[in-house]
Amino acid sequence: MLELKNVSYSVKDEKTGQRQDILKNVNLSFQDREISTITGPNGSGKSTLIKILMGFEKPTSGKILFNGEDITDCSVTERARKGFTIAFQQPVRFKGISVKKLLELSSGKKMNTDEMCQCLSAVGLCARNYIDRYVDGTLSGGELKRIELASAIAKGGEVFLLDEPEAGIDLWSFEDLVKVFEKLHDKTVIIVSHQQRILETADKIVLFDNDKLICAGKREEMFSRLMKQPSLCWRNVKES
Repeated sequence: MLELKNVSYSVKDEKTGQRQDILKNVNLSFQDREISTITGPNGSGKSTLIKILMGFEKPTSGKILFNGEDITDCSVTERARKGFTIAFQQPVRFKGISVKKLLELSSGKKMNTDEMCQCLSAVGLCARNYIDRYVDGTLSGGELKRIELASAIAKGGEVFLLDEPEAGIDLWSFEDLVKVFEKLHDKTVIIVSHQQRILETADKIVLFDNDKLICAGKREEMFSRLMKQPSLCWRNVKES
């Protein structure tokens, strides 16, 4: 189980010198074998929370516990070794690194074609068309996003942190994306998303607004509230 206890995060405003809250007193838990979707307006702290969970940012106050262990001060590398995997909202381009090499670096081992095919086909790509291509500007944004998800699958782990995984994959059906999540259902999966279809796949939905955790609950309990929430940046699949 992954827990946040009274987690706050603030940054200093260079103009005023005052601290600005990004997250404030967040108490939240993510269970094993559970898919959780975090939603809410832009700027409400969702992506910052993902960065804090992965260790890219450290809370101003509060604690993060993983299976009862305090990991608040653990580095990104230490968390990766504990089974944390992340896919960014904007995938990173790696000049001079092939898709094959990226998958092997992610998995930490040499991979045969069949193994790479499993990772790439899970995100709708044919291995033979991609393993020798480079992760650079020759790939479209959608291709990069899918390859990043494939590398996350190749790495594996116990906790998957996915920041708007649907971004840039307009030509890839949402049903295929949902199938990827279903394959990860034996893990702890935390997804930041505005898309209704993705929220519908979640076991739990978490709503943030104005740097605060507004509410969290089972999918069925949350939908009526989300539909009535005027400040929520809600997007339907058809609008993407």
